[in-house]
Amino acid sequence: MTHFLNDRATLVGDAVDGLVAASEGRLARLDGDPSIRVVLRADWTGEAVAVVSGGGSGHEPAHAGFVGPGLLTAAVCGDVFASPSVDAVLAAILAVTGPAGCLLIIKNYAGDRLNFGLAAERARAAGLMVETVTVSDDVAIPGAKQPRGLAGTLIVHKAAGHAAAAGRPLAEVAAAARHAAASVQSLGIALSTCTVPGREPEQRLAPGEAELGLGIHGEPGIERIPLPPVRDLAARMTARFDGPVASAERLALLVNNLGATTALEMQVLTKAVLDTALGSRVRLLLGPAPAMTALDMHGASLTVVALDAALEEALRAETPVLAWPRARAVVPSVLRPLPTGLSRAEAAPASQDPRVAATIEAACRALIGAEGDLNALDAKVGDGDTGTTFASAARAVLADLDRLPQADPAALCLALSERLARVVGGSSGVLMSIFFAAAGAALGRGAGWPQAVAEGIDRLQLHGGAKAGDRTLLDALIPAAAILGAGGLSAAAEAARDGARATAAMTRAGTGRSSYLAADTLAGHEDPGAAAVALVFAALAGRAA
Repeated sequence: MTHFLNDRATLVGDAVDGLVAASEGRLARLDGDPSIRVVLRADWTGEAVAVVSGGGSGHEPAHAGFVGPGLLTAAVCGDVFASPSVDAVLAAILAVTGPAGCLLIIKNYAGDRLNFGLAAERARAAGLMVETVTVSDDVAIPGAKQPRGLAGTLIVHKAAGHAAAAGRPLAEVAAAARHAAASVQSLGIALSTCTVPGREPEQRLAPGEAELGLGIHGEPGIERIPLPPVRDLAARMTARFDGPVASAERLALLVNNLGATTALEMQVLTKAVLDTALGSRVRLLLGPAPAMTALDMHGASLTVVALDAALEEALRAETPVLAWPRARAVVPSVLRPLPTGLSRAEAAPASQDPRVAATIEAACRALIGAEGDLNALDAKVGDGDTGTTFASAARAVLADLDRLPQADPAALCLALSERLARVVGGSSGVLMSIFFAAAGAALGRGAGWPQAVAEGIDRLQLHGGAKAGDRTLLDALIPAAAILGAGGLSAAAEAARDGARATAAMTRAGTGRSSYLAADTLAGHEDPGAAAVALVFAALAGRAA
């Protein structure tokens, strides 16, 4: 596995330098020893209580990304998934602690407890006022003696940072942090392990499996489960929260991306959690966002906070730290009715024609049956969704089949055009809609099917910008249309099939995503749109035979 790095030994130091360089002067780092990687506020004067945290790297933006007003004063960065040394922690304490003292926030891992704990003892021996708070928010194992510190640590950062920014004494800052630590619980879920730079990833999950109740260092989860629909997963995860979270009337929720989960998935998960019984009590939402990651793990964690007035004030308090997932009130979704004017004309009344219905159904079934094959073909030359796009269009048409004006060809084409424009996304839906709109208009003027298809092709070329030889669906559609009037559907189907096969020898595409690909990527693979057209003509010919 390859990564963007200079040398594994300098990875964390280089990353710290990059963070500081991009901070517009808001951050600084300690210099003089490359093994001591401490990020601190450049504007720090030492008048208030300092709040220091940290741990192994690989959890970015935690912890160094949360250094700033209202959050951390300094963060100590260890190697990837390894606690920083005692000297590094002590250096951070010495660098930022003034007469008001320092609070150390520690995740409940043995290495962090020992290294941060010993550094605190040495700082106290040197005459500094130092308090420690350990966060153990993991609820994966009921009754665990040493629950891990997970993303709930960030809630403690915010509570402590807010109290310190308000000028409160060390005892009160520590009390605010301990109160937050006692009010927060977290649980993780992942579909993959993470990839540590310089090591081969561990492959322990089969397709369709997930690990529930895992930490942030790539260690296995407590349970390996078949991945259910997200609504069921959200219900299963939220049922694990207990204690103060289970009894609180008002909650805050942090939806944390563990590193490689797409924004689309995170939004689906967030909505699913808010739809649960626990989610109905959530008043503040943080995220979804990558806050405490596990390198490139495809997963997420839920952190739930039992809210009271003090914690709500701390979480709502603004901070200029860009990486912080700002707390937002949860309010009902705003829904607006569809605007008038979507349909350009009053819909034609439904009518029945068994032969037409059977023909439409044959074409749609062919596209639905070829969904996987067309997706696989598109994955070689595009983004892998052509089959799904055409199959979705076919399903939409079948769902409306009895409501279509089957006995009126012109009205039928216009109805198909409007439905495809509404339900099929991307360029394919628009192109299909343009084709049927133009064909329907031609039929309405008295043209026959061959001329109507030809006019549809003309409009496709006009608006889509493609032409014959550009490696698109036109390379199957144009030769089929050319022979449709004289040779009938069987000859048109054969011409479409030959046209689709010919695209495999075309090493340049004139439009679409394939136009950005190299010749050797395209060579030997049919254009999936042309292949879809050939399938439809084959189905039509088979129905007519």
